[in-house]
Amino acid sequence: MKKLSVVVFGVVLAVVLMGGFAFAQQDAKGCKDHPSLTRMEGFYIKGCQKKDFDQHEFYDPATKQSVKVEGHMYYADYERKKDTRETSQIQISRNYENAVKAIGGQAYTTTYNTYLKFAKDGKEIWADVRINLYGAWYNITIIEKEAMKQEVVADAKFMSDGISSTGHVAIYGIYFDFNKSDVKPESDSALQEINKLLSGNPNLKVFIVGHTDNVGGVDYNMKLSQARADAVVKVLTTKYKINPQRLKAYGVGQLAPVAPNKTEDGRAKNRRVELVEQ
Repeated sequence: MKKLSVVVFGVVLAVVLMGGFAFAQQDAKGCKDHPSLTRMEGFYIKGCQKKDFDQHEFYDPATKQSVKVEGHMYYADYERKKDTRETSQIQISRNYENAVKAIGGQAYTTTYNTYLKFAKDGKEIWADVRINLYGAWYNITIIEKEAMKQEVVADAKFMSDGISSTGHVAIYGIYFDFNKSDVKPESDSALQEINKLLSGNPNLKVFIVGHTDNVGGVDYNMKLSQARADAVVKVLTTKYKINPQRLKAYGVGQLAPVAPNKTEDGRAKNRRVELVEQ
């Protein structure tokens, strides 16, 4: 009877261990593939991470040069399931390369990494696939490129102080879609503060000056910055009923940067609207 008990216990233990092993090969809680790139067959997600805004270093497939890209970040760590068909490093790399090139993207492969760049759903997406030499695991870091959203908007007092001390003040928090001049709804907080400034200082007249980064031609950026400045004036005079005689719109494109245009952070600072006292 004791021997039977030992056998039964051994079977139960084996079942428990097998169940735990199978469970360990399931995707980690809350983890799933990025919607733009699926996984290799036979792999599960061992761990993942998401950040609203971060930076990662890639090699640009077009220039073969190192570049730091900022935006929404997604990271996943993939591991091959036991008792599944083995995959090689080159097989994983080629799968991702071919998938991206099929939709017009670009790829560049080094010893351990495959760098991808493509556009999807209006987003510029960068991916870094780092692959184990034997194809047993790989991880992928994805950045959906975007400029950091300015969450802290200067208030009317800050604007007034800036104009009093320097004659001008930069306004971050007025948003436009890429290559467009329509003021986006999320600009309301900044526009409300401009309205407070002008309403509280009835004799103040300002130039609304549009600025861009250096992406694109000078002539194009001059026109775009002028159109955006015009759009801001239109909102202030129609929605907030500011006297049009107190506002004049000008666009200076990329001609007055406040930071180098060599980095995304610098370009983000240069894309701004300024109030300049008349």
